[in-house]
Amino acid sequence: MILTQFERIRVQSKYGDLSDLPLETKTVLIGKCKAAVVRITGINSEYNKEIERILEKQGVKIGSRLRQIIGITEALRDDLNNDFLKTLSELIHSEVFADYLEMSSYLLSEGYKDASAVIIGSTLESHLKKLCDKHGIEKSFLNSKGKEIHKKADTINSELCKLGVYNMTYQKQITAWLDLRNNAAHGKYSEYKEEEVKLMLSGINHFMIQFPA
Repeated sequence: MILTQFERIRVQSKYGDLSDLPLETKTVLIGKCKAAVVRITGINSEYNKEIERILEKQGVKIGSRLRQIIGITEALRDDLNNDFLKTLSELIHSEVFADYLEMSSYLLSEGYKDASAVIIGSTLESHLKKLCDKHGIEKSFLNSKGKEIHKKADTINSELCKLGVYNMTYQKQITAWLDLRNNAAHGKYSEYKEEEVKLMLSGINHFMIQFPA
């Protein structure tokens, strides 16, 4: 969509630096590119760092900046299409988490919905923490007495959504999954049914594939 928008305005310009196009049009498109890159690769990725370097250059017209940033966006698109973005760390994490989810699936098939729900929920929380590492979100903070406090899973979920790692629909669904896990962990077994645990397992598996850490 962003690349299509750029192509649409590029053909309208008579100049290579797009200097005859409205400033707002170019600024908005730069913002969209940067937001998309951060959402997909994280704030500390080389793609985003390169965009930051371009934005910090002195004496470069905004149209030229836009063309360079579009080049980075196109490179990211090509890397995504060729599956080049899945790092070794992500592969290791996905394999480890897959093992836990497979264990949960087995327990569920044997009728142990409560133990399965705890493992699935804990796997989700671990994945959320890995997403924090990937996107530069602190997992703890210092309180007024200087003591380190680890953030709760709900807080991490909210911050990941606020950063744009995933949307509010996912945030609400994750909140529901975490509530189910908490019910299982605290012995409130009548608060949920086996079918809900099955849906939770399927949903979290899909979520972790869509948002690798």
